[in-house]
Amino acid sequence: MELAITGVGIVSGLGVGREAFHSALSDAAAARAKAFRGASEVLEAFPDANTAEVWDWDPKPWLGDKGHRNNDQLTKYLIAAAKQALIDAGIKDAEGVFLRYAGERVGISSATAYGSLDAIAELNRVAELEDPRYINPQRFPNTVINAAAGYVSIWEGLMAPNTTIVDGNCGSLDAVLSAYTHLAFGRADAMLVGGGEIVCESLYVALAKLGVLADMRSDGLGISVGEGAAFLVVEDAERAWERSANVLGYIRGYGTAFDAPQSEAVLVHAGSDAVQAAIQLALAEAEIEPDEVDVVASARCGLPSIDDAELHGIRAVFGHDVCVVAPKQLTGENFGAAGVFGMVMALAWMNGARAEPRVAGPKPGEVGTAVVVSVGYYGNVSAVVVTKE
Repeated sequence: MELAITGVGIVSGLGVGREAFHSALSDAAAARAKAFRGASEVLEAFPDANTAEVWDWDPKPWLGDKGHRNNDQLTKYLIAAAKQALIDAGIKDAEGVFLRYAGERVGISSATAYGSLDAIAELNRVAELEDPRYINPQRFPNTVINAAAGYVSIWEGLMAPNTTIVDGNCGSLDAVLSAYTHLAFGRADAMLVGGGEIVCESLYVALAKLGVLADMRSDGLGISVGEGAAFLVVEDAERAWERSANVLGYIRGYGTAFDAPQSEAVLVHAGSDAVQAAIQLALAEAEIEPDEVDVVASARCGLPSIDDAELHGIRAVFGHDVCVVAPKQLTGENFGAAGVFGMVMALAWMNGARAEPRVAGPKPGEVGTAVVVSVGYYGNVSAVVVTKE
């Protein structure tokens, strides 16, 4: 696998756009304060929730003044991130005109774990508290989990394959394999790879009942929910060189593994063997040795059962000599989008940003090779290798 990354688009609590996001990483403490501002703008029933939201979000600079009233928040985030990525890659200009390739040759592989739960909850409230006849048919498509990615294709005129990956926290890393497959078989010349999640009350209530929210635990452990969306434009490396694209980095390896819990009653589970296996598969495909890796963008989320298993698996591959960073301490738990957020951070580190917040291992020097890991709550693990050259 050798995919050239030629564009980045991101909407997050750290900023909108690659430059804003990279700039925020210069100071980890300030970045966390920027993302976790205090009282939630979304969770009316939980005003003290500690969430990393896209504060003061205005879709108009990206979607214009009209035509998106009935789109849900996830769709708006994804469209904005996709538009930025295509412009950044030089595939489209700011007016939306294709400069390279054509709409028929650009596709999308987008991930989400929970999709547009806010839209589903909204229509459910209308049906239960008022009458099903009052449900807005123009908003009903938002309840379908792959609708958001579909709207991205409609807005941006992308007619190559469009896939939505729904497999929990590993989604946007697994989207890399989906995109690579379409490119390898000639179904597209460029693919958007990434995904998005939103903060909403339905998800927050479910996670509270599951007992995994830091806000609801007396020990201070647990996850803090984040939201946002990000896309990378990936192309076959030779094709990117031929068109003199500005290559930001490369995805050179992918691996995935699964470790089932010993009991079906266990709802949140991770196994160190699966972490080790996924990383080793990604390194083998990339033909990179463990001692060549400068930093690991981990899936550390605040749950000891997940974090301890992941760190054990990482050390089984690298020992104690690799820097391990926890992106979710800055962006919150982004579930299906966590992997692409980790890849965007890896690109930032390769461009001089500090590899923080560091949770294990020595401080790295110049970052040229990174492994990004996503650990699902149900035993699945995925990893990719990202390099500067």
